[in-house]
Amino acid sequence: MDTLSLLIALLALALVIGAVVAMRTGQARAHDQAQRLSDAQAELAGRLAQMGEAQAASQTQINMTLEQRLDAVSKRIGDGLNHHTEKTDKTMSNLHERLAVIDAAQKKITSLSEQVVGLQDILSNKQARGAFGEIQLNDLVSSMMPPTAFIFQATLSNNKRADCLLTLPNPPGSIVIDAKFPLESYHGLRNAADETAKVQAERAFRADVLKHVKDISEKYIIPGETAESALLFLPSEAVYAELHANFHDVVEKSFKHRVWVVSPTTLMATLHTIRAILKDATMHEQAGLIQTEVLKLLEDVGRMDQRVGSLEGHFNQAVKDIRDIRISSEKVSKRGNRIEEMQLGEDAADEQIQQPHLVPLPGGKE
Repeated sequence: MDTLSLLIALLALALVIGAVVAMRTGQARAHDQAQRLSDAQAELAGRLAQMGEAQAASQTQINMTLEQRLDAVSKRIGDGLNHHTEKTDKTMSNLHERLAVIDAAQKKITSLSEQVVGLQDILSNKQARGAFGEIQLNDLVSSMMPPTAFIFQATLSNNKRADCLLTLPNPPGSIVIDAKFPLESYHGLRNAADETAKVQAERAFRADVLKHVKDISEKYIIPGETAESALLFLPSEAVYAELHANFHDVVEKSFKHRVWVVSPTTLMATLHTIRAILKDATMHEQAGLIQTEVLKLLEDVGRMDQRVGSLEGHFNQAVKDIRDIRISSEKVSKRGNRIEEMQLGEDAADEQIQQPHLVPLPGGKE
C-alpha cells in the first residue's frame, strides 16, 4: 500500500513536473512567439509607416497631377466656352441681322400684298379700273408726246368725252384713245373651272370686246373732226396677248370698225410713229416760211456781195492812191536830196576860196 501510494505520489509528482516543464516550455514558446509577433508587428508598423509615407507622397503627386490636369481641363473648357461664346454671339448677331432682313422683306411682302390686293380691288371696280387705265395712258402719252400734241378728257362735238385726243394735222386728223376696257369676262375666262364654263366665258368675252369696239367706233370716229380710226388701249399685256392669240375674229372685226387695239408696249411704238408724223407735218408747215427766209437770206448774201465788191474797189483805189502817194513821196525825197547835194557843193567851193593854198613842205608836212 505504501509502495503503491509512493508510486502514485511519484507518478503525480512526475505529472506535476511534466506539467510545469510543459508549462514553462509553452511559456517560452509563447514568449518567443510573442517576441516574434512583436517583431513582426514592429516590422509591419515600419512597413506600414513606409507605405503611409509612400502613399502620402503618391497622394501628393496624384493631387498635384490632378490639380494640373484639372487646371488644363478648366483652361480648355474655359477657352472652349469663350470660343463657343464668341461663335454664339457672332451667330446670334448674324441671326439678328438675318431676322432684320427677313423682317424688312416681310414688311415689303406685306406692303406688296397690300398693293396687289389694292390692285385687285382697282381691277375689280369698273370706275377704279378705268381710272387706273387712264393714269397709265396719261403717263405713256405725257412721256412720249409734246404737250401741244394731246388733250386729256377732251369733249368732242357730239358731247362725248374722250380719255385722250391726239391732235394731229390732216391727214390723218385727231385720233381718240379710249382706256375703259371691260375685264369681268376676261377674269371669268381665266377662272373657268370646266370646259362648259370656259366656252361660256369665251362667248361673254367676245361679246364684251365687240360691243366696246362698236361703241368706240360710233362715239369717237367723227368725219371731218377726227381721224378715220381710233385706239382701244388695254392696260394689260396679258389681255392683249389672249385677244390676239385666241380671238382672231374679234381682232379682224375691230379692224373693220377701224378700231386698233393696243397694249402699253404697242402704244409706245404707235406714239413713236405719230411723233415722227408730227415732226414731218411741222416741217411741211414750216417749208414755205423756210423757203421765204432762204430767199431773204440769198438777197442779203447778194447785197453783201455787192458791198464786198464795192469795198474791194475802194480798197483797190486806196491801194492805188497809197502807191501814187508813195511815188510822189519818193520824188520829193529825191528832189530834196538833190537840193541838199547842190547846197553842199556851193559850201565846198566857198571853203576852197576862203582857205589859202598850202604848199607841202619837204618831209610831207604842210
